[in-house]
Amino acid sequence: MRVIAVQSGSNGNCIHVASGEVSLVFDAGLPGKHARGRLARYGVDITRAAGLVISHDHSDHVRCAGVYQRLFGLPLHVTARTWAAAQRHRLGKVGDIRPFAAGTSLRFGHVTVETIPTPHDAADGVAFVVDDGRRRVGILTDLGHAFAGLGEAIASLDAVVLESNYDPDMLEWGSYPEFLKARISGPHGHLSNLEAAGLLDRFARPRLKWACLAHLSEDNNRPALALETHRGILGESLELRVAGRYDATDVMEV
Repeated sequence: MRVIAVQSGSNGNCIHVASGEVSLVFDAGLPGKHARGRLARYGVDITRAAGLVISHDHSDHVRCAGVYQRLFGLPLHVTARTWAAAQRHRLGKVGDIRPFAAGTSLRFGHVTVETIPTPHDAADGVAFVVDDGRRRVGILTDLGHAFAGLGEAIASLDAVVLESNYDPDMLEWGSYPEFLKARISGPHGHLSNLEAAGLLDRFARPRLKWACLAHLSEDNNRPALALETHRGILGESLELRVAGRYDATDVMEV
């Protein structure tokens, strides 16, 4: 499988996953022209994707979903509750909506997308495991906390895009108001660098080839700090990458 994190962070999220002739787009939080252009640099035509799959209703994941559907002709896969909550973002007319229930699996040719309900503070949030019959890739962001079953999901993976949102000290001593600090670090917010590294340390198996640290906070984290924290816990046992807030990663293969 081939994975490109087109963008990752509170300013917009989008991930492309491909296996053979089947490709999928996960989330639509940045303008369509940016997603199309960044993927085109790697020879990927976003209009050929089998579908757009939405994780939850927060703006940085869904605000451009209507544009992606209309401009690129992508069927939109989303839970009913997420779609209802997303209407506050004025998504416009969407012609091809294919609802799914959180916790069920979606099928696109030989590729299965398992959806995992999360305790993130969204209407009906899910994370994903993409399985092509040979390899399994996790897209695990906006998780809330390390909920039951998350570790077991990580243990089943060959590669993972995993949120590593904030450094606890930067968040504690930073300028955010107390209610926002509590929301981020609380049970319905995000995973810290330490929590993400702890999950990988505890549950990653030898089959896990790489982890891409994602959804890093611009104000409460730094790529070098996230990597340093993970290396301090994991050592050199796992290949690590970082998804950027303003550009796409290289193609990550597994």
